[in-house]
Amino acid sequence: MPALDLSVSSVDVTRQLCDIESVSGDETTLADAIWATLETAPHLRLFRDGDTIVAKTELGRDKRVVIAGHIDTVPLNDNLPTRFETDGGVEYLWGRGTVDMKAGSAVHLKLAVELSDPVVDVTWVWYDHEEVSDALNGLGRVVRLYPDLLQGDFAILGEPSDGSVEGGCNGNLRAEIRTFGRRSHSARSWVGDNAIHRAAPILDVLAAYEAREVEVDGLVYREGLNAVGITGGIAGNVIPDECMVHVNYRFAPSRSADEAVAHVTELFADFDVTIVDLAAGARPGLDAPLAQQFVAAVGGAPKPKYGWTDVARFSALGIPAVNFGPGDPMLAHHDDERVPVQQILDNERGLRAWLTA
Repeated sequence: MPALDLSVSSVDVTRQLCDIESVSGDETTLADAIWATLETAPHLRLFRDGDTIVAKTELGRDKRVVIAGHIDTVPLNDNLPTRFETDGGVEYLWGRGTVDMKAGSAVHLKLAVELSDPVVDVTWVWYDHEEVSDALNGLGRVVRLYPDLLQGDFAILGEPSDGSVEGGCNGNLRAEIRTFGRRSHSARSWVGDNAIHRAAPILDVLAAYEAREVEVDGLVYREGLNAVGITGGIAGNVIPDECMVHVNYRFAPSRSADEAVAHVTELFADFDVTIVDLAAGARPGLDAPLAQQFVAAVGGAPKPKYGWTDVARFSALGIPAVNFGPGDPMLAHHDDERVPVQQILDNERGLRAWLTA
């Protein structure tokens, strides 16, 4: 696999990365290209596990920063190869992965090779399988198997943040809440006990729930508790004996994962509750000196990240982390996924300015 051409702009590097298809599970070709490119940089020490690549400077600086981004995408839908388009006077790069998140990963790659003497030591990470099961996530795999590789004083994840700094992230919990009854023929419904009808109080709790807005380290996170699915019923002529309401709770990073579980189980104390997915959030970490220097360098007012991202993995390691990447998160996974060209250039400019002081 030949190295990618980094002599061009970060916008054109983004096009190169996007035009190499890398739907989750098929990242090897792109990972090989990134590896070949990094091998041309003698100031980097390289490590690879599967299709996750880590490149480190070892300059003896007193601070180390981890800068990471994933290289996989969701499936294509006739949105490659990339192309340029203009809308309302704004030039965009259109195509799968432009937002989530090859623009950010392209900027990282260009800077990793070009900046041989940054003011901090940098650990660059390009990882696989972010868009699928958590058990396959390449960054999570490195955290489990090689945590020392990711040690640092501050971390930046290139997730799309519309060009702004988004601190931390909300936590995420999913629960299955069940009701039980007794089957009978629907023509003799009084013999049975309808489990779907018994689920009405669950929906009443959810409809009446007032989600919190919580300030954490100067940023206001919005929570949410919602039904995202409901199943039940055996046949058109049978009273159902079981019903399940699938509930999703997005909780502020001021609340631990255990506290989130306690909150949900307390709300639905009269029902059978099974937690099926749980991920702690991440505090913004904007009080860390490196974070403050970073925000000052790139400009703008930090915002909260409402969704869960891999910054939580760094937070679990005790590393304050923020999201900072080009692209509107609302267009992630969209068939018309596209990123403003200027945001890619601004992202590169901000990171370069901070890393070179």
